[in-house]
Amino acid sequence: MNEIWTYLSENQATVLDALQQHVVLAVLPLLIGVAVALPVGYLGVRYGWLYHPLLNVSGLVYSIPSLAVFVALPYVLGTKILSPVNIVVALALYTVALMARTVADGLRSVDPTLTEAATAMGYKRTRRLLEVELPLAAPVILAGVRVAAVSNISLVSVGALLGVGGLGALFTRGFQLFYTAPIIVGIVLSIALAGIADLLIVLFQRAVTPWARAVKGA
Repeated sequence: MNEIWTYLSENQATVLDALQQHVVLAVLPLLIGVAVALPVGYLGVRYGWLYHPLLNVSGLVYSIPSLAVFVALPYVLGTKILSPVNIVVALALYTVALMARTVADGLRSVDPTLTEAATAMGYKRTRRLLEVELPLAAPVILAGVRVAAVSNISLVSVGALLGVGGLGALFTRGFQLFYTAPIIVGIVLSIALAGIADLLIVLFQRAVTPWARAVKGA
């Protein structure tokens, strides 16, 4: 334990920089991926013939090993191998692959009688989607966001093998120096970051779906 505290006191700036980079590399592709997945998932529901191809493509993309994607993207995008853009794009693709199906399944889970009632009350398609369908599908969608957030936080560390990876850099440095302190610090901070992200999403879900708590309490 003393070794870990000594490492933290002597490398505080390095650890904080790694933590900040890890947060950016995990959160930015999450936001981009969710923003893209929402319309993609909706189209999978709006046009039924797109649903199963959407599932197949999403499953295929998500099954590609992350390290292979990190290595291939510089050749596709024309970026440098050490560019953080590669990590952001790769994790955004994984987020879209995971969330597109989740969004579609969430919208499909909405009771048709409720959407029909909204239509009968004069709701147009866009208003019905924003004010009825998405709020009712929010628990399913946000459950997917929780999985995507934790997955991104984990996958960012893989980028350290290419020289970019936030807290993953502590792992590689520790292995190279046969020094356990940075490895332990990196693991603990990664777990804590995943826990905090999950908690924040849960609190957000409770804030935007108060009716769900009321139903559960009843």
